[in-house]
Amino acid sequence: MIGIIDVGGGLRGIFGAGVTDFLMDRKIMLDYCIGVSAGSANLCSYEAGQMFRNYDFYTDYCFRGETMSWHNFAKTGSYVDLEYTYGELSADDGEYPLDYEAMSSCGSPFVIVATNAETGMPRYFTKEDMSNGDYRVIMASSTVPVINKPYEIGGVKYLDGGLSDPIPYKKAFEDGCDALVVVLTRPKGEWRKPGKDEAFARVLNFSYPESAKRLWERADLYNTQMAEVMQLEADGDVLIVAPEDISGLKTLTRNIDQLKSLYRQGLVAAQAIPNFLKYHGWTGDQK
Repeated sequence: MIGIIDVGGGLRGIFGAGVTDFLMDRKIMLDYCIGVSAGSANLCSYEAGQMFRNYDFYTDYCFRGETMSWHNFAKTGSYVDLEYTYGELSADDGEYPLDYEAMSSCGSPFVIVATNAETGMPRYFTKEDMSNGDYRVIMASSTVPVINKPYEIGGVKYLDGGLSDPIPYKKAFEDGCDALVVVLTRPKGEWRKPGKDEAFARVLNFSYPESAKRLWERADLYNTQMAEVMQLEADGDVLIVAPEDISGLKTLTRNIDQLKSLYRQGLVAAQAIPNFLKYHGWTGDQK
């Protein structure tokens, strides 16, 4: 079984949209999907077979004030209105509905990583935790700490999956994968720096100390996992698909030219995937 991981990364996730659009164009559906944050949204459209859907979200809808604005933050405590993106726009009567029936009937398992805000531990949702029009697990996975207030499901509050398991390759192997395509939104081997994490961790510590600890240590965890998947790539068990250059694009930077460039990089980088599948003797779903 060959799986795909999309690690997300806010608007840099458009790189992953390029990768999945390439796969859909080649009619390649991998055996297992696991997504983190925006990566989980990319994989929703991938399993639904909706080519270019993610591209439209990154290059059109994300530029709307309803999606991201300080007005949202002042009104709701969340800079990104996840209900607008994964609720209103994605509903059956929205501007660009997710084809829920196609996604749910896709034979590939789909796992969505979120972080329990109270414990700081990962929660692995599946597409069985979704229903038509109910994409709250995607919202939970995409809840950037401090920028957004935790997202609540069933009385439990969640934050971005990247806090607790930014490159969830161990989960994928535990679930039965023999090889993995790992889609990054940073150049391969570019080590994560704490940046604003430490300042945000101090704020988060007042309400969610365990998640604050995760945020404080996030760069170390990402870098450790990056080193591990690079070794797995050297061993032939992983293919890392990553941009060559992100031109300083940050998680929530809205620069249309940079976003389109990153999407094109995804289309180009994905061309390595068919040979990787051939190397592993993959004879999966190509229809």
